[in-house]
Amino acid sequence: MKANPRRQAEIYTVTDAPLPLSQDIGHRQRRYLLSMSIRTVCFVGAVAAAMLGAPLWAVGLLVVGALFLPYISVIFANGGREPQPTARFSGPGQGYQKGISGQRSEIGS
Repeated sequence: MKANPRRQAEIYTVTDAPLPLSQDIGHRQRRYLLSMSIRTVCFVGAVAAAMLGAPLWAVGLLVVGALFLPYISVIFANGGREPQPTARFSGPGQGYQKGISGQRSEIGS
C-alpha cells in the first residue's frame, strides 16, 4: 500500500519567477553608483576638512570611508542576484477556496 494515495503536484506560479536579469543588474548598478558617490563625498570632505583644520579623527574617518567603500561596493555589486520572496499558499483543505464557476459541461468535466 502507498503511504499517501493522493499525491500532491507541486504548483509553480508566475510570482515564483525571479526578476529579469536586466532589472537585477540595473538595481546593482544604481546601488554601486550610490556607494561610489558617497565615497567621492568622503574623499572631497577629507581634503576639505584637512585644509580647514578639522580634528584629525574626523579627517581620518573620512579617509577610511574613501579607502574602504570601493571594496565594499564591489563585493555587494558582484554578490549575485537579490533574493526574492516566494508566494505562500495554504495546503489543500486549509482556508477558503472559491469554487469553479460555470456549468460542468462548459469546463469539460
